[in-house]
Amino acid sequence: MDSTKVFELKVGVFILIGILMLFMIVFSMGDINLTKSVYRINVIFNFASGISLSAPVRLAGVNVGQIEAIKIIDASEDNVTRAELRAWINKGVNVQEDSKITINTLGLLGEKYLEIFPGTPGSPILKDGATVIGKDPVAMETVTENLASLTDSLKKVADSAIVVMDRLKKGEGTIGKLLVEETIYDDLEAFVADIKTHPWKLLNKPRGK
Repeated sequence: MDSTKVFELKVGVFILIGILMLFMIVFSMGDINLTKSVYRINVIFNFASGISLSAPVRLAGVNVGQIEAIKIIDASEDNVTRAELRAWINKGVNVQEDSKITINTLGLLGEKYLEIFPGTPGSPILKDGATVIGKDPVAMETVTENLASLTDSLKKVADSAIVVMDRLKKGEGTIGKLLVEETIYDDLEAFVADIKTHPWKLLNKPRGK
């Protein structure tokens, strides 16, 4: 074999090794499941809240898997369209059948992920291929509507408080008169001072005529 062919062979081997190393780096960074021992579960939601492929799966706040497929399903019995998420979970991570599974968000506008809240210790464990019903997340539109309703309620309370303050300033009502009429205030102050000096008057009952 001449030196040119030997050189080309070395270059080819070098490039092949580089490509293999690149694939290994990409797979490790993306947490791509090629060699891991895993099992899969399907979770059905009425509302998927914008979760995407490769979103993490967390059990008690710890990453244990990943979403690998999302599809729309039509239930013939009730004519309702739903979303089905398929997720792989690391083997050795036990998810109880009564676990609560929902879609959560990191922060207010962060990444969507599948959140698993552990179930009852000792209850049956989900098997590979099991299908469960997830707890639908709260839609952002509902949160916005609730905030708008709360804002309206607070505005009404503030408006009512302003009206009451205006009436008090004008001296309307008993409290208003106490605030603006000095004679009533002075009489009340004198009465309190007299009671402090002669507390026995509180116990003295006037005789009936």
